[in-house]
Amino acid sequence: MTYARAERAALADLLVRLGQTAPTLCEGWTTFDLAAHLVLRERRLDAAGGIALRPLARYTASVQESLKAGHGYAGLVELVRTGPGGPYGLVPGLDEAVNTLELFVHHEDVRRAQPGWEPRELPTGLDEILWKRLRPLGRLTLRRSPVGVVLHRIGGGVALGGPAGGPRVEVTGLAGELLLFCFGRQRHARVDVTGDDRDVARLMGARLGV
Repeated sequence: MTYARAERAALADLLVRLGQTAPTLCEGWTTFDLAAHLVLRERRLDAAGGIALRPLARYTASVQESLKAGHGYAGLVELVRTGPGGPYGLVPGLDEAVNTLELFVHHEDVRRAQPGWEPRELPTGLDEILWKRLRPLGRLTLRRSPVGVVLHRIGGGVALGGPAGGPRVEVTGLAGELLLFCFGRQRHARVDVTGDDRDVARLMGARLGV
């Protein structure tokens, strides 16, 4: 089983256990909304553009609501579980290459919105994959950072992001925690952040991510 499939299965199990009204770290979204987002992203490419592009966001939101109405919560969770859908299920290796990070982040979006959560101990292979994918994405996910960022991975590895020159903030943690930090979950990532207090505060409040 690939790591993408393992994350998909674990996330689907968690969605079933929590039900459709549980909170997530995605602002304003319940587990029902998140399940619809995942299905839309894989199976409705005509509407996926609005995930990142504001001019298309209204259409994306309407399709997401139609998926909720048409499939119901249980149906959407089953589509998540039995995926990948769309081109991700047709091109060998595409699911693992593209969806591993997406499924990991959204799995943690659900886990970390619940009381009493603790970080998972990730398989070594998954930790390596997350770091391998994060390194080239660092500059993209940190492009809106108001300060330079130095990512220090526990276990080895350094990556840079944010503006060159000027003040820098050091962020240290495991690969999965650094990934969540860079994808805009700064306050829910178990990392050590060091630097000038004002620079740290600006980074913690920045809108990071793709």
